[in-house]
Amino acid sequence: MNDKHYIIGYDAKRLVRNGTGLGNYGRNLINALTEIAPHTQFRLYVPDEGRAHLREQVVMRDNVRWVYPQGINYPFKKDLWRSRLMVADLLRDHVQLYHGLSGKLPAGLKHAGLPSVVTIHDLIFLRHPEYYHWFDAKIYKHQFYNTLREATCIIAISECTKRDILYYSDYPADKIKVIYQSASTRFKTRSTPQQLQAARERYHLPECYVLNVGTIEERKNVLLAVQALEQLPAHVHLVIVGRATPYATRVSRWAAEHGVESRVHFLSNVPNDALHAIYQQAACFVYPSRYEGFGIPIIEAIQSGLAVVGATGSCLEEAGGPDCAYVDPDDVPGMAAAISDILQNPDTTAQRVARSQQWVKRFENADVAQQVIAVYQELI
Repeated sequence: MNDKHYIIGYDAKRLVRNGTGLGNYGRNLINALTEIAPHTQFRLYVPDEGRAHLREQVVMRDNVRWVYPQGINYPFKKDLWRSRLMVADLLRDHVQLYHGLSGKLPAGLKHAGLPSVVTIHDLIFLRHPEYYHWFDAKIYKHQFYNTLREATCIIAISECTKRDILYYSDYPADKIKVIYQSASTRFKTRSTPQQLQAARERYHLPECYVLNVGTIEERKNVLLAVQALEQLPAHVHLVIVGRATPYATRVSRWAAEHGVESRVHFLSNVPNDALHAIYQQAACFVYPSRYEGFGIPIIEAIQSGLAVVGATGSCLEEAGGPDCAYVDPDDVPGMAAAISDILQNPDTTAQRVARSQQWVKRFENADVAQQVIAVYQELI
């Protein structure tokens, strides 16, 4: 930041609590920022230490420090600290700008004269409240509008998210910056033959499989890919990696009732090194989600060398670019046809993957971090 000694504070709860999604966003961004702005001090405000293996993914350079609430031991008080009381600690620590990394800002920032940025990932709770318990959707809605009253500037992680913010609020469009979610480059690293074989044996991977990665929930709509199996050759399997919700039972039941159960494989608690190897041995990747704020798994798949079939209707075309295939989230024949085209045309597929790999370079860490720093410079 022009070699000036700024102090930036962050809502870092998700960095130590979330293994995917919001957690990955925060860890990737902080690691990139702290490297390219060595003279700026980064204060990561967290209610507790969280999960050690996630906390350890944050590179502890000389300009990074965790900050915990003092004398607050009860969970409800920690929530209150994060939503309001933290402002006093920010002023105590001479923070010059505060960044809410997961769509939330503490009340009182504007009154304290402290400029703030908030990253809004999606407004699924407004666009599709049916995917939430009614009380949770109400709470998220309340937090969203409170955050808008505090925010000096909003970072939206896609044009789709910006459109939703403008649709559901009167927040000024010129104060919303679209900065795509930073994507780690770790999925570019090629697994060794030993790692590939170990993953194949450990997870009993079929010879030819289509891959899906993400929480197995209704919004992610992996049932569309399962239904497409009926229209694909019998040697084509589907491997689904992610945390299961009750929706997974519905998917399994449908597969059993339609005779494709033996071709559907569910995997959970897969470590990163094995996930790399699972990506790299897939025939292609499918992500039929009905709604996403961005869609990091698509980028991971492309970095792993896979052709992708995504769903229309949200931001996935922004993430994957023009050389991926996209189908309506209810179009079973369309999904089957897109997968079949990838499998039957390897030369064309390889060319499309190469172009997609050029597309996703725009989401990799350094450029995204530079864009975020530019926002900070406007406000400080």
